[in-house]
Amino acid sequence: MLEIIMTNEYSGVLFNTLTVITGSLIGLILGRAIPKKLTEALMCAIGICTLYIGISGAVSAGSEPDSHPLIPIIAISVGCAVGTLLDIAGALARLGAAVENKVKSKKTDGSAAEGFVSACLLFCVGSMTIVGGLNAGISGDNTLYFTKGVLDFVSGMALSVSFGIGVLLSSVFVLLFQGAIVLCSGLIAPVLTTHMINEMNSVGSLLILIIGLNLTRITKIKVADYLPSILIAMILAVFM
Repeated sequence: MLEIIMTNEYSGVLFNTLTVITGSLIGLILGRAIPKKLTEALMCAIGICTLYIGISGAVSAGSEPDSHPLIPIIAISVGCAVGTLLDIAGALARLGAAVENKVKSKKTDGSAAEGFVSACLLFCVGSMTIVGGLNAGISGDNTLYFTKGVLDFVSGMALSVSFGIGVLLSSVFVLLFQGAIVLCSGLIAPVLTTHMINEMNSVGSLLILIIGLNLTRITKIKVADYLPSILIAMILAVFM
């Protein structure tokens, strides 16, 4: 029975979603008792950890023999322009604001809308999301999603202490987004090469780095506007 659950293509997605829900609920409960000073320290800590993940991922992807240094530069620049024109960050912010209006969180000092957007990006941008979804859909290997679930449990708990229920509601986005990757993996896999995945990981790691900077309050960059960069990096990898 356990083997069937472990190898089911969607079990990793469900596990990851449940860890986000559980971690967020614990954070919401603990947030009532944790003082503001400690909450800010926790946010800084999770931001530093996110910076580490982004830097290590970018360095790892950039050290691959087939990596091309111009691809991330072009992809980030063009992707940012496309995302800004499409106002992706604005659309997510409006969605988060709608969530905040529906369910007010008076127990926390942070914004539920900001928490929703930050959590969605943190949980769904990066190599583990993309590669994990492909592995789950093609071979039934959920190892990356189970590992990611443990990390997201801790992140969800820390984020929800500051941002409240917006982090909990991001679990719906995690379920739909990662489920879509697994569902489409059979169509995507034949056209993906190792080089394309590596360049996507490189750009994804840079976006995680930006998220870390935002979480530590060093910057206020609209990370969502950079999301097209991942797709552009995949396209550039075909020609460069």
